Amino acid sequence: MSYQHQYADRTRIHFPVGKLVCVGRNYAEHAKELNNPVPSEPLLFIKPATAAVALEGGFAIPQDRGSVHYEAEIAVLIGKPLSTRPNDEEVRDAISGFGVALDLTLRDVQSRLKDKGHPWEIAKAFDGACPLSPFVPGDAVEDLADIGVRLSINGELRQDGNSRDMLTPILELIRYISGHFSLQPGDVVLTGTPAGVGALASGDRLVVELPELCRFESHVL
Repeated sequence: MSYQHQYADRTRIHFPVGKLVCVGRNYAEHAKELNNPVPSEPLLFIKPATAAVALEGGFAIPQDRGSVHYEAEIAVLIGKPLSTRPNDEEVRDAISGFGVALDLTLRDVQSRLKDKGHPWEIAKAFDGACPLSPFVPGDAVEDLADIGVRLSINGELRQDGNSRDMLTPILELIRYISGHFSLQPGDVVLTGTPAGVGALASGDRLVVELPELCRFESHVL
């Protein structure tokens, strides 16, 4: 899979799929709705490249592993290498695009893993666990502290968040990540989900958007 980064003149830059770096509980209201403590620093986990699938055109969910929850997120495409805690200017220059992602979660499986104090990867990193949209250019976003993200299912608004409500803002989050391990072109940072998560079912029809930037329709196969 390659990420499409589409410009107004219809030229495209393709990046091979990289790792998907995710942050848990980056919106306080989401942490509260799942009865989780609000973290004092970013809570990171990684989905492999095999988790990425195209959002558009529909996607499948596991049918035999309990409840599958949606988590709509602002996705940030990295276009230049980052490491050793870069400054904000370097991070901003390395952002190649913005899109939307669904961090799919096997919620029942995750709950069992958490009860045992085990890592979450089995619940978060399965094949197809990250439907991803195409990306709009990074310079299409002027204010990283004012990016909306919305998800509607079957015509009902389920999630409506904004980056201003993140516990760790986008630039700070990427600096934190790259202080612990390098980010490479094609890597994607998922920046956390606002409140309103819930279960998906086959046949659900979704609209996922960054208002005024991009809007995508999809469905669960």
